[in-house]
Amino acid sequence: MNSFVRTVLTSRTFRLCDRFSYKYLQSPLTSVCPVIQRRNYSDEKTEVRKLPQLMEFPPVVWPSFVKFIKNWMFANFIIRPYFESEFNLREFIEASKHAVEVVSEGLQKSDFKSLEGLVEKDAIEKLKTAVSQLSVSQRQLLSIDKEDIFYAFPYQVGIMFDDSDKRWVEITMCYHVLRGLKQMQESKDVTPISLGVQPEYQDNIFILNYRFIREFTKGVEDSWWVNIVNHFQPHALMRK
Repeated sequence: MNSFVRTVLTSRTFRLCDRFSYKYLQSPLTSVCPVIQRRNYSDEKTEVRKLPQLMEFPPVVWPSFVKFIKNWMFANFIIRPYFESEFNLREFIEASKHAVEVVSEGLQKSDFKSLEGLVEKDAIEKLKTAVSQLSVSQRQLLSIDKEDIFYAFPYQVGIMFDDSDKRWVEITMCYHVLRGLKQMQESKDVTPISLGVQPEYQDNIFILNYRFIREFTKGVEDSWWVNIVNHFQPHALMRK
């Protein structure tokens, strides 16, 4: 496995929510969006290409200007001076794309063993349930080539403390994906600006939400790992 990806993801599993009540410097996501209900589409040809959300998490599609400012301040005035001097948000974004590629391939193959040490245990169990309810055609939609990601941004950077002075950084990432983009670029096809509203492209556009967490308690060596994984199609959300 790419050593760069392992550096981003490999860590000890840490049951944060089960063990500690912590304080957020960044407000948690509060938007309420309906979760797309999972159904068996095997007999419904018109919906066989739709991909429901994998985990119950408010869908994130676009950045927030207010959060953008807060994210920049946290990265440059708290994380770099006090947690990790070499932290760079732009480099994190690029490295996280490798994580998306590794995790999504494991989901597509139902190879949950490959996610151990990369994805939190509770999240793996939830993903097992979600993937088991997908049709074969839907599972094929899960694997993502990082070169097909045409837009990626950190939606929210959160800094958490608990009563024993443990501290964590949590970053919620959003990725916009056009499946087949890499092949289009290699063949020098022109990608239309309005591809999001063109029917021939809609089934190939996906939104991915991944949440990464890392412990930065003094004296603790940890790496980034994933506790939220969500793949969905924006046109399916709009129809709800």
